[in-house]
Amino acid sequence: MTIEIRLQQERFDVARELALLEAGDAGAVASFTGIVRGDDDVEALELEHYPGMTEKALKALAEEASGRWAVSGLTIVHRVGKLQKGEPIVFVGTASAHRADAIEAMHFLIDRLKTDAPFWKREHLTAGGARWVEARQADEAARRRWM
Repeated sequence: MTIEIRLQQERFDVARELALLEAGDAGAVASFTGIVRGDDDVEALELEHYPGMTEKALKALAEEASGRWAVSGLTIVHRVGKLQKGEPIVFVGTASAHRADAIEAMHFLIDRLKTDAPFWKREHLTAGGARWVEARQADEAARRRWM
């Protein structure tokens, strides 16, 4: 079982991340890539985090996923800093012998990242100014699904 967790400012290469997961003996790889949306007058998204605490939270989520599903590989790459619309924010990939485990583990991780990972998000607007992103009820409902 391989767990890879990275927080970084640089862009990541989705094809590389997938190739690393596919290099094992898995029969299935599932992935999700989140991208900065440009709706609601947003030109950039700034992500702040508390070093040490964020990595610990991501590791705990990865360990929970690997305890619930038979995954052979798991990758979480999350960017921090100021990202422009259209840029990738997060990659979650899982590998398993069977598709159901890979898909469920990936879905669990992305749902729980939205509510349980300590990131603070600020949207920078094309008209100037910025606003903090508030928690959404839909994200909390998705979280409860896994409890």
